[in-house]
Amino acid sequence: MAQNHLGANAVSLALVRAGVQRVFTLSGNHVMPLFDAALDAGIELIHTRHEAAAVHMADAWGRLTGEAGVALVSGGPAHANAVSALYTARMSESPVVLLSGHAPIRELGLGAFQQMDQAAMAVPVTKAAWTCMRPDQLGNDVARAVRTAREGRPGPVQVNLPADALTSPAGESTVPGPDAFVPAGMPLDSGTAGEILDRLAAASRPLILTGPTCLTRAGRARMSALEEATGIPVVGMESPRGIDDPSLGAFAEMLARADRVLLVGKRMDFTLRFGRSPAFAADCEFIAVDADAADHERARRTLGNRLVASATADAFAALASFAAPAVGRRRSFDAWRNEVQAAIRYRPGAWDGIAAKAPGRLHPVQACRPLQALLDRHPDSILISDGGEFGQWAQACLSAPHRLINGPAGAIGSALPMALAARIARPDAPVLAFLGDGTFGFHAAEIDTAVRYRLPFVVVVGNDARWNAEYQIQLKTYGPDRLVGCELLPTRYDRVAAAFGGHGEHVETEEALLPAAERASTSGLPACLNVVIEGVPAPVVRKSPAETGTPASESRSSE
Repeated sequence: MAQNHLGANAVSLALVRAGVQRVFTLSGNHVMPLFDAALDAGIELIHTRHEAAAVHMADAWGRLTGEAGVALVSGGPAHANAVSALYTARMSESPVVLLSGHAPIRELGLGAFQQMDQAAMAVPVTKAAWTCMRPDQLGNDVARAVRTAREGRPGPVQVNLPADALTSPAGESTVPGPDAFVPAGMPLDSGTAGEILDRLAAASRPLILTGPTCLTRAGRARMSALEEATGIPVVGMESPRGIDDPSLGAFAEMLARADRVLLVGKRMDFTLRFGRSPAFAADCEFIAVDADAADHERARRTLGNRLVASATADAFAALASFAAPAVGRRRSFDAWRNEVQAAIRYRPGAWDGIAAKAPGRLHPVQACRPLQALLDRHPDSILISDGGEFGQWAQACLSAPHRLINGPAGAIGSALPMALAARIARPDAPVLAFLGDGTFGFHAAEIDTAVRYRLPFVVVVGNDARWNAEYQIQLKTYGPDRLVGCELLPTRYDRVAAAFGGHGEHVETEEALLPAAERASTSGLPACLNVVIEGVPAPVVRKSPAETGTPASESRSSE
């Protein structure tokens, strides 16, 4: 039985007041008081096999629900394990709170067990990171973390909780009320919104680009409403491949023709080739609406006098702010809008009959497209895709109401843990995760977590027995005689899943794929389809204006 009114109880009460019902965690010495306090607070602990996986699960939870996803890990090396996953959440603008145990305050500087400067380690990959130094501040620090993670440009926040603060008195009165957890809004005023819309309406081929914050299901609905209100194409970008995002088809060709672009929470960075020609026309003008002063400054530095206007607002609110005054300013951009939409939908005609060159293997298109049938069966289905070449094919071939990808970070390893959180967030919807064989090795043990918590989903492993992204880079850059460090064994990952208590199937033919997926999806278990694929480069889709069906060439893009 937990003692009343200790620091650990203040943390748990603060989480309850924030609306947090579950925490993704891994046990350790420093956080045992919080495990005990969670029992009294009624907080569910989803106990994982690796600290980074706990953060990836919190990341998925944040993106799917809009709530703060909370991860709890111990201090020292446990905290270090978790930090790497914060980068994916940071670049994907996901509202995550990482609570880390920490060496006791009274032992700091004396060589305490697992003492390290944990906040300094987390600062580069978070919106904020700090160490709570007083038990009576624990509740306020949790409130600040939850609020900061969700406001402005969302992103992860990390707070260190010293072990002696958790076991020292901290009365219930030290925990702030529910209002302290509510993020401050950053709306765009109607006058500024109207001026920006007038600038766009004066263009010939305007575009509105949004960033990861808006690429949730709710965000896409706002994007669609704004496009309908303005007549201007509104396109979301969240891929590490930037303008070569395979899920956007031949959109890069439209981007190069735009004459005025509004960035709504979309950073001017490598994903947009820094606004330079030939990705954009040399005289293309830009308008930036962003919550962060640092991103405004970067846009000014990068674009110079091509940045013709800017405003401060959070992206999600800005979409709604633009929609209302747009009604009276709508111009007909129908021809341009139709071109952009057709370019995004475009896929090479050759994909329709594509097949692997070697027997007993599938081309990635063959391994992905048939599974759209499973995603189409539910209005809340979830598509999860990791990085690497196979993940890019999945993004090019498949769609779903909810989509989680590795995001601008370009890191791999998040897809399998995210599938667990997705199943909890959407208990009745199909959850399909696509990842390469190398990626599966990062968090394979989370199949054990899924079995323990009875969380069924389907993981599709594209198995080409190599680190194919790196292989393709080496092949292109150094030639076939200089390939090193890319080879893997043709491991039966279906058997790995079965050994953890899950369901596994091995697939070598296109005819066998959908029946195997059907069995996996109805097994009631976390399931792995080990699909033997041909190791081909990720697609870069291009279509010339004169093209009438000739397949675009496939070439390697950097991640």
